[in-house]
Amino acid sequence: MINTHDKIDFSRFGKKFQESLCRIVLDDREFCDQVFEVLKVEFFEVKYLQLFIQVIIDYKREFGVQPSRDILATILRSGIEDESDVLKKQVRDYFTKLITTTPDFEGDAFIKKKALDFCRKQNLKEAMIKSAKLIHSASFEEISRIINDSLKLGSNTDFGYDYLKDFEKRYEVRFRRPITTGWKQVDAITGGGLGKGELGVVVAPTGAGKSMALVHLAAQALKQGKTVVYYTLELEDTVVAKRFDSCLTGVHLTDLNDMKEVVLEKVRDLKGSLIVKEYPTKYASTETIKSHLIRLKNRGIEPDFIAIDYADLLKPVRHQREKRQELEEIYEELRGIAKIAEATLYTASQTNRSGLNAEVVTMESISEAFNKCFVADFIFSLSRTVEDKNNNTGRIFIAKNRNGADGMVYPIFMDTSNVCIKVIDDNGESPSVVMDRAAKKQEESLRERYKKFKSSQ
Repeated sequence: MINTHDKIDFSRFGKKFQESLCRIVLDDREFCDQVFEVLKVEFFEVKYLQLFIQVIIDYKREFGVQPSRDILATILRSGIEDESDVLKKQVRDYFTKLITTTPDFEGDAFIKKKALDFCRKQNLKEAMIKSAKLIHSASFEEISRIINDSLKLGSNTDFGYDYLKDFEKRYEVRFRRPITTGWKQVDAITGGGLGKGELGVVVAPTGAGKSMALVHLAAQALKQGKTVVYYTLELEDTVVAKRFDSCLTGVHLTDLNDMKEVVLEKVRDLKGSLIVKEYPTKYASTETIKSHLIRLKNRGIEPDFIAIDYADLLKPVRHQREKRQELEEIYEELRGIAKIAEATLYTASQTNRSGLNAEVVTMESISEAFNKCFVADFIFSLSRTVEDKNNNTGRIFIAKNRNGADGMVYPIFMDTSNVCIKVIDDNGESPSVVMDRAAKKQEESLRERYKKFKSSQ
């Protein structure tokens, strides 16, 4: 028996739930379209939230698009008629709080699910009551249609980006929330670093310091208070964790055991959190990574930054005829992981042999690796000759940058004893200039050696 005297509103969920639901309805067009099929203004317990929702409903009916925050602000300032001044002020105060307070997005999925479930049940209840009244006067098909139509309302309406309905969405200011690289010169050309859903790749020959660069980048995220998940497919998790100790504190790797109390004191108050997950080489695939991220999410851990050291060592999900195709698919899947997790994702790739002693690892040296990085948003190479390793120097070449300029070379200081990588103050040079300077330097060195040889004769 259906109890028609049940209280039909959101009061059971509380005021904070209802205020958050109004924010979601405003900012999420797909959900707004879906819930508006079954939502009634009267479901909101307080008058100012009822008025807030009614303004959105009226705007959508008149113009056929979702109102932006700017448009809603204009309407709330001057466009509300036939309402008391007290109620208008309450709506404006709520909207001011909405746009000035950083929302907690973690509960949005729960709020959407509960609100939609409540609204659809109320809609179904009304359909069942109507059907019960028609049981003796209407045909089975008519009653069946009433129930079925009710069940369809509020179902998922996300068919993609609607050119007209989402008109305002493409003019909204987008917040990438970039995570710094720790290098101000690189941040300047990438818009502050890589944002959520973006894929970055470090390309370097063996022994040049790919893993060190990934630790450096992940450490910058930690310093920003971000949640970092670092997957290691080559080194032990404790070895990687010690590299973080050294990078964050400046203590040399060889001194960590003797200075562990000092290290703990320095890292104890880090705002960010770090999880290092170790998998054997060629044991884990992108599906393994996805499963692990889901398990973390179930524990309330959602990463802002993901590092995979390194993608070439992942097992392909599907074996294909050529290894090149397997690697390309791996990188495509990593981009998908970054998007779904809404996190910045960095990985590394190894160059071909020509990059081993190159002064600058340019496109020619990384051509084989570059084929698997087409989907990347940002690619930089790391080059260090034998002389560089002795002098703690090297070069970063910006090979690809979707958010700004590329093609520059930046000289770096790199001390692997404490995972310290700094870009030396420089405006950046083109690879050809660096290569010409290297060639001249080599020629001068050969001349000096020849002079010494002649004088010794």
